[in-house]
Amino acid sequence: MSEQRGPLPRRYARYYLEQTPSLVWLLVVNAVAMLVGVRFYVETMPGQKQLADVSTFLWPLFADSPAALFLMTLSVATLLPFLGKSLDEVPLTVPLAYLHTIALVWLVKMGLWTVVALNIGFDAYFPAPWAYFGIIITHLGFVAEGLLVPHYARTTKGALVTALVLALGNDVLDYGFGYHPPLRYDPGLVLPLATVALSVLSVGIAWRLLPVEKSVQKTS
Repeated sequence: MSEQRGPLPRRYARYYLEQTPSLVWLLVVNAVAMLVGVRFYVETMPGQKQLADVSTFLWPLFADSPAALFLMTLSVATLLPFLGKSLDEVPLTVPLAYLHTIALVWLVKMGLWTVVALNIGFDAYFPAPWAYFGIIITHLGFVAEGLLVPHYARTTKGALVTALVLALGNDVLDYGFGYHPPLRYDPGLVLPLATVALSVLSVGIAWRLLPVEKSVQKTS
């Protein structure tokens, strides 16, 4: 895949993804950020649903931002066997197409969701330096990191449909059963509707940025 994909110049993607030090640091930063996110859910505000109140099997759907970082960490880690080689030589398989697609959708959705959620409940967060500005900046970093994915990944129609079903299913769980991320305000109806729109938008962005393959290798 030598052509330009998305707004991120390919030379930056090659720098972060083809060299051992930069790729390892990217994985480490993701892992640390994921742990920080898990701690937030563990120490969430009193009176709200906490990680301990949620079935272990539902943690990936409750702790949305850490789940997005975990998926991206897995996606990037698939490049480790190909260090020293060009991104153009990274093979595509069906499982990888699904992993990369879902990782991109989750990163974009959670990055944009945080901006939308904090601005819907603007008075509850602004002007606290971390609670508003810090969280928004770090989550916009999700979107920025997601721009790396098109440089080494492709997708399929099946992967896109699966990502959409999972994203919408997560929305039903979040707002139909109260498993949405902890908030300082009642989400009402506006935030759920905005979240569904973001699910569709995120899959649309993945479809726009990732080359769609009609057929891929079943194994590597």
